[in-house]
Amino acid sequence: MPQFGSGDQFGLPIVGRHFEEIIVRHDKSDQMFWCFMNQRGRPSYTYSLGAEVQEVQDWIADNYARPANGGPDDLRYFICGSKTPGIYNLGGDLRHFAECIRTRDLAAMRKYAETCVRMQFANANAFGAPIITMALVQGDALGGGFEHALAFDILVAERSARLGLPEIVFNLFPGMGAYSFLLRRVGRKMAEQFILEGKIYSAEELYQLGIVDILAEDGQGEAAIIDYCQRNRNRFAAERAVYRARRVADPVELDELMRITTVWAETAMTLTDADVRKMERLADAQERRIRRTLSPI
Repeated sequence: MPQFGSGDQFGLPIVGRHFEEIIVRHDKSDQMFWCFMNQRGRPSYTYSLGAEVQEVQDWIADNYARPANGGPDDLRYFICGSKTPGIYNLGGDLRHFAECIRTRDLAAMRKYAETCVRMQFANANAFGAPIITMALVQGDALGGGFEHALAFDILVAERSARLGLPEIVFNLFPGMGAYSFLLRRVGRKMAEQFILEGKIYSAEELYQLGIVDILAEDGQGEAAIIDYCQRNRNRFAAERAVYRARRVADPVELDELMRITTVWAETAMTLTDADVRKMERLADAQERRIRRTLSPI
């Protein structure tokens, strides 16, 4: 069994902690833990977001990673979503990537990627706890945002959500789990098509392909998850066991993720200045979008 957790936060409440980039809620009566990304700037995977997410992962591992039904019975489902209107997550920290490429800092690129991959591995293994995990995509999940959502047991998306892997635009590929998770969901040919075409898909298209597991109406994602969990309470043990069996039958190993992300970091170092400028223009466009989105709030 993979090992997660730090061992130094056992029993400490997490809901009352002050976070800058996430919002957490533990609905104990429904046995559901909600973690929402809530970034003030460009909603991407930064070290600061990762540090707070890691706290949540460690807390669950420290308090719930025990033999099935051997610990507190107030957590069955973990759900990750976003509070940024219209956006789940836009992926990697493009500003950081561009700086690393320009300064030829391969070590920094690998450090970033390996940090993300370790969190992805924890997501893919339910933090070692006897729970079911879900991603709730309301809005755009692009690049690393789509990769992140693919790692959970169940992918829930609202109808207007858009998901895709646009990294090919600047001559790179998504290197933090996309190939591994898509390979197991849709096979090699389609996984490579997703990556090499860079198409942005609607949630409904991905539902038809079997990548989105639950398609919810706009604004009803949380309600759809609550309804799903309530309707399936009596089969929870069997459903959890099915997802554990999936990991046994077709595991995504940490070594696999690490080796692929090394290829990603090394490939990034080959990008031309024109490629990097495209990356920076994309970051500019995303930042303008988030300013427009958040300005009325």
